[in-house]
Amino acid sequence: MYKRLLRLFKHRWMDNTGRTLRSPVLQRLQEQVATSEAMHSGEIRICVEAGLPNSYLLQGEAMPVLLRQRALVQFGRLGVWDTEANNGVLIYLCLAERAIELVADRGVNRLVSEQQWSDLVKRLGAALQQGQFESGLSQSVAEVSSILVQHFPLRPGQKNINELPDAPFLS
Repeated sequence: MYKRLLRLFKHRWMDNTGRTLRSPVLQRLQEQVATSEAMHSGEIRICVEAGLPNSYLLQGEAMPVLLRQRALVQFGRLGVWDTEANNGVLIYLCLAERAIELVADRGVNRLVSEQQWSDLVKRLGAALQQGQFESGLSQSVAEVSSILVQHFPLRPGQKNINELPDAPFLS
């Protein structure tokens, strides 16, 4: 019970999204996603949450399980699963837990190894630990973009119909 209360406290008083990702940073990330999506048919979303909702924190599950569940919920809630070619990718951060989850739709996931995703997450984690939020997220978007360009390039004259917002989602 004590651990659950500490967990609740940590997540309710963690409100770093505004301090961590200020407006100019969000604008640059949005522009990077838009530029990326002009080269492939995929969709990239960034989701940053200060902490998990209470409904997650009161569960008895281990934190890695809860974080994965939450990333999957956001993947659905933000419509990343609903792209025409099933080639959306979500980069999910939970600041209270200093955790990263990457969720790729089935069209992408079948073409990319688990190790490749894992390596991307490790590089992002290392950048975030050093306080390099913008450069870490920017590098991750570039890496996801490279994967999408490799597997879902636009044909000459083809344009990507922007199916999802390019702006990072903050909660």
